[in-house]
Amino acid sequence: MLAMVVNDDEGCLNERGVLAFFASKLAPTEERSLYKARNARWPTTAISAYTANPPKEPAMLIVADENIPLLDAFFEGFGEIRRVPGRSIDRATVEQADVLLVRSVTNVNRALLEGSKVRFVGTCTIGTDHLDLDYFQRAGITWSSAPGCNARGVVDYVLGSLLTLAEIEGADLTQRTYGVVGAGEVGGRLVKVLKGLGWKVLVCDPPRQAAEGGDYVSLEQIIEQCDVISLHTPLKKHGAQSTWHLFDKNRLNQLKPGAWLINASRGPVVDNTALRQVLLQREDLQAVLDVWEGEPEVDVALAELCVLATPHIAGYSLDGKQRGTAQIYQAYCRFLGQPEQVSLSDLLPAPWLSQVTLNGQSDPAWALAMVCRAVYDPRRDDADFRRSLVGNVSEQRAAFDALRKHYPLRREIDGLQVRVEGDSPVLHKMVAALGAVAV
Repeated sequence: MLAMVVNDDEGCLNERGVLAFFASKLAPTEERSLYKARNARWPTTAISAYTANPPKEPAMLIVADENIPLLDAFFEGFGEIRRVPGRSIDRATVEQADVLLVRSVTNVNRALLEGSKVRFVGTCTIGTDHLDLDYFQRAGITWSSAPGCNARGVVDYVLGSLLTLAEIEGADLTQRTYGVVGAGEVGGRLVKVLKGLGWKVLVCDPPRQAAEGGDYVSLEQIIEQCDVISLHTPLKKHGAQSTWHLFDKNRLNQLKPGAWLINASRGPVVDNTALRQVLLQREDLQAVLDVWEGEPEVDVALAELCVLATPHIAGYSLDGKQRGTAQIYQAYCRFLGQPEQVSLSDLLPAPWLSQVTLNGQSDPAWALAMVCRAVYDPRRDDADFRRSLVGNVSEQRAAFDALRKHYPLRREIDGLQVRVEGDSPVLHKMVAALGAVAV
């Protein structure tokens, strides 16, 4: 538009040029008023001052859960970052925000966003049950999750839980039948690891089976045949594929004698009240729970009955959390149509333990436990959680969130280098199955 601004014979700007210039900078109502001033004339110096000091665009406001790591590293170049506890994010908090970044504790829906400036929502998590995706579509809000970001961390949690259960029960992990319910990012990776170890695994995932076919079994077959059941299904409250209370009292009572149940998906996938009642009646069953109905409030009596109880931290590896932030950053760059300027590989610190060496004559069961626990052992998180289950409900809720907020540094098994000295096909197979780096 500036090309249209030309001087007239009196050293002032002609009407057509100046009107076009200013109209391009004004809101529609102001623009209409401007065009009414047909005889107005402005000195050239006025336009020169405007072009030398154009008004600044208002800074973009990014509201983010305070527990999201690397916010500054990835997002400070986009505008102001306002950190808020995830459970405290409300309408007033997001009213002037352009971007909202959350984790699973924040429900993002019409009640929260209507009337706000938010046009991009990112959740640094695999799950999306806390997002109202139908509303986003109607409101023209772009969103992104971080599929697979913490999947490896959850696999490591399940492996650590199996090792603990096996020690308590005196069980041979190689002789048990494993059932994985939900074969998405997490469940699919767990299946790959368990099968890589040579263990018998059955998989139940009705939506994937309907879409892809394949070697899947029914939930009834899982319950009837499996000694270990690990749940990795998303939470769906309605419809034919609802997973709300997927394991209700009836199904819990049908578990095989001596079965182990692990839930690291969503709390309401298991009816917590029914599980407490069944565990009281059946001492042969063992349970590991990382997720709970009503989080951050927890059924303390149920936690006391579990072999391992933890505060929704199964996927809380440093790699997983930072990977989630990186994935949302990448999605936001795509939303803006601009290239990425930051890479996660430049930000992740070196692991404390970079390499272990195994003698080729090592007992495979010992080697498995040593490699897994060298990186992560969930018994520490269980102990921390149990110490927090004191005081009144309000204090327990605060402690639940505090454990997550101040979670200690933890890495992933697939970043560990393992050297096997001597010829041992069994150990090499184990290292490959775990996803560790053979050196």
